Amino acid sequence: MFDIGFMEMLVVAIIALLVLGPERLPGAIRTVSLTVGRIKRGFSEVRSQVEREIGADEIRQQLHNERILAELEKQGLNANSPSNQQHSPAGNKPVTQPSQTGPTADKPSAEPVNEQQDTRHEQP
Repeated sequence: MFDIGFMEMLVVAIIALLVLGPERLPGAIRTVSLTVGRIKRGFSEVRSQVEREIGADEIRQQLHNERILAELEKQGLNANSPSNQQHSPAGNKPVTQPSQTGPTADKPSAEPVNEQQDTRHEQP
């Protein structure tokens, strides 16, 4: 992790022995090792949680892509399927809707058609 060799560890141990003394050295080593262990566990938990989240995001994205692909395929099949087009019983020509004939067929009305009679122009 830190690339510490044997000589560096020996120097640190001698300095710790001189500074702390032989009575407090085992307690200090125990405390340091517990702290380092907690830090390692914390980092590993954070790493595993991030990996789970990344995996969950990838799975969520994959499901979203599959859902979109399925919708596109469904729309493509519905648009191209022969059952979607209406056929006349006499042949294979599609049935067309009857068109309007008369004066209103060519020009759409600009005013909405009111079914009630307009009584403004009547004289009493």
